[in-house]
Amino acid sequence: MTGYPGTLVAVGHVEPVPRRIRAVLASRTVLDTTRALYVWEEGPPYPQFYIPVEDVAPGVLVDEDHRTELRFGSARRHGLRVGDVDRPGAARLFTESATAELAGTVRIDWAAMDAWFEEDEEVFVHPRDPYARVDAIRSTRTVRVSCDGIALAESSSTVMVFETGLPTRYYFNQTEVDFSHLEPSATETACPYKGRTGKYWSVRVGDTLHQDLAWLYHFTTLALTPIAGLVAFYNEKVDIELDGVAQQRPVTHFS
Repeated sequence: MTGYPGTLVAVGHVEPVPRRIRAVLASRTVLDTTRALYVWEEGPPYPQFYIPVEDVAPGVLVDEDHRTELRFGSARRHGLRVGDVDRPGAARLFTESATAELAGTVRIDWAAMDAWFEEDEEVFVHPRDPYARVDAIRSTRTVRVSCDGIALAESSSTVMVFETGLPTRYYFNQTEVDFSHLEPSATETACPYKGRTGKYWSVRVGDTLHQDLAWLYHFTTLALTPIAGLVAFYNEKVDIELDGVAQQRPVTHFS
């Protein structure tokens, strides 16, 4: 047991995406569909988009004449090309011998595109799981964070973020964080549910530098605006007390 809820969707599950999906490469919208499918593959606990090939702009897919057998059946490897921009091996077009509901769809590597959109909102990192929930809730429970015995933050007015598959994150007002032990880091991350971070900090205790223990979101999704400008710490790397009770460190670590 992790102490927090995980995904319940099985690998191989397929269902329609009820949202308009678009993707941009080299300033051109190369796919635009209201018929995408969510497909849960092996590995990550979130789905990928499979796109009907008819909804990909003509001439963008470049057949690389390579056939491969995948979990869902036969597929032909394709590259993407828009003007002078090439993304070799970035797409798999499933043929007639694939699973019936996926035949004629294209699975495109997320990172091959410059931007993805659900309706008119940009989505970062990977598709959002329709069964994942993320709630940002204000709490007056007292939260204390320390590292190697040094107090880093304490507050009775945090915003707690409850996210499917992750431990509760505690977001502190900046005035409640002791920045004398924090050193700015160049790290930047993004989350499909929360947005893009604006700052990261490492923590120095004596001669030891603990890399990238804290972060702050400057740009958030609409649902997570309560955490904008607040500071959170990796539960996995610090010691946390909640109402005076020490919390067990979880094993995952994503912001």
